[in-house]
Amino acid sequence: VQLVESGGGLVQAGGSLRLSCAASGSIFTFDDMGWHRQAPGKQRELVAHITSGGSTNYVDSVKGRFTISRDIPKNTVYLQMNSLKPEDTAVYYCMGTSPPTGGVPGYDYWGQGTQVTVSS
Repeated sequence: VQLVESGGGLVQAGGSLRLSCAASGSIFTFDDMGWHRQAPGKQRELVAHITSGGSTNYVDSVKGRFTISRDIPKNTVYLQMNSLKPEDTAVYYCMGTSPPTGGVPGYDYWGQGTQVTVSS
């Protein structure tokens, strides 16, 4: 199973980007999916999360600016990022959790990351 991100790049402050993450080689539909990011010298943090039922949550710093969504049949998750700020600069990783099986918790799969750079 592979998660492949796309849509990163360089944008000016106040601009927008849309990240996509598609699963390939999967025979199951991911349970929860999310986007994390890691800036230089900082720990990786959860940016946005969406459940299989569509419930979402966001880190406070992106609330009102970022929107996570998913296309379940396509096993794809998106992150629409508006009003971008220089502090949003980071490598963004998507993550998907496989459904539990036989009482065993699901496994977290990660993409390779896509760079988002916001210039001031």
